[in-house]
Amino acid sequence: IRTRGGANILHKLFEPLGYLVGATSIPLDEKFADWGASPYFRLTLDARTTVHDVLSHLYVLLPVLDDEKHYYIGDAEVDKLLRRGEGWLGSHPHRELIVQRYLKRKPSLIDRALTRLLDEENAAVDAGESKTEQAAFAEKDLERPMTLHTQRLNQVATRLKSLEAKSILDLGCGEGKLLRRLLADRTFERIVGMDVSHRSLEVAASRLRLDRLPERQRKRIELMQGSLLYRDKRLDNFDAAALVEVIEHLDPPRLLALERVLFEFARPRHIIITTPNQEYNLLFPTLPPGRMRHNDHRFEWTRPEFSAWAEKTAARFGYHVAFEPVGPVDPQHGAPSQMAVFSLPVGGAE
Repeated sequence: IRTRGGANILHKLFEPLGYLVGATSIPLDEKFADWGASPYFRLTLDARTTVHDVLSHLYVLLPVLDDEKHYYIGDAEVDKLLRRGEGWLGSHPHRELIVQRYLKRKPSLIDRALTRLLDEENAAVDAGESKTEQAAFAEKDLERPMTLHTQRLNQVATRLKSLEAKSILDLGCGEGKLLRRLLADRTFERIVGMDVSHRSLEVAASRLRLDRLPERQRKRIELMQGSLLYRDKRLDNFDAAALVEVIEHLDPPRLLALERVLFEFARPRHIIITTPNQEYNLLFPTLPPGRMRHNDHRFEWTRPEFSAWAEKTAARFGYHVAFEPVGPVDPQHGAPSQMAVFSLPVGGAE
């Protein structure tokens, strides 16, 4: 087979797939050894596997080894690569090299393929979360039957896009589930996740596969440790900020500090804040009356309480505010979560 990169690349590509690789260089002409080696190798592969898997591997890797395609490369090739690479390409240690060569180093197609691989990998991580981890998050367990957590994240991401924001702060980003959604949408050009917990940031970096992202993707996202209670110039000059189920973890007297840090100093054009609707707690059958959804919650507001705080804060700092329900709406108790969208009037940013 024709191989660009020598025997080394044959071992790099096939051995992670479980093959015992034999590669022998073929000279340009056996009668004239001084002419040197040809780009061809005699390749033997030894493995106990299925014919289907072998054919899938060869379908993708033979053109990668040749590193030349003599026909048009477009979106259909991305679909073909991911279809043939299903089940193995996403976990291959040299997947970036494979994708780059297969797609003839076309940046837009490479970016699209690697992003889709990342999405599939993260979905598998989520699906495989252990029962122990799930039990550690009582609030998510409570809300899981309604997939409220997913609805909330999707709604925030959609709202950010509708605001035409290009640079986004995810404040209290936790393990990066909103960041993942934002990273998958190239509308968002700069994404920064901040959390006070170093451990949460480590988990976010792992789940986002930051060490394996293509360079163009990696430049779009940054994780940083910090507190919402202290002024931080790193938060300046962003189009929008999102605080998803964050404020209820603060002691109420500390909200004043957060308000100044966020609305007075950082002052993004748009701010999205979600928080539980305390009125809805009566509809959770496993939640005892009077209990909050999470042991770490310092408060949970009713709709009038959240509205009063948001409207007062907006008026104080020169923002407009609008409200949206998050999740299924009960006629009496409202939605399980509530969202406030703060926006500066045109020309209102400092």
